[in-house]
Amino acid sequence: MSGLMQGNPWIWVIVQGEIDNEQYVGQQDPKTDTSFVPAFLSKEDALKGYNLVHRKKGLKYEVQAIRYDDLAKDAAENGFMIFIVDGDGNVKEKINP
Repeated sequence: MSGLMQGNPWIWVIVQGEIDNEQYVGQQDPKTDTSFVPAFLSKEDALKGYNLVHRKKGLKYEVQAIRYDDLAKDAAENGFMIFIVDGDGNVKEKINP
């Protein structure tokens, strides 16, 4: 497990969709063809990073807190990595759950 994620902390992600049909916003790294979920260590970073995430027109998006273990489980089940990102879009750590 990542050193940043010890103790199952709350992290921040961007979700899309409606309340009954929300999903994490995944991204694709064009250089490595890696699918990942950008996750932020603070709400402030997530709000700054919101504008850097590719979004589809017409969908509702918002920043939400989630426990790291829950995100890791969902990401692994769907073939996504987790990239811990700062508010400027710099990747601090890549995690393969």
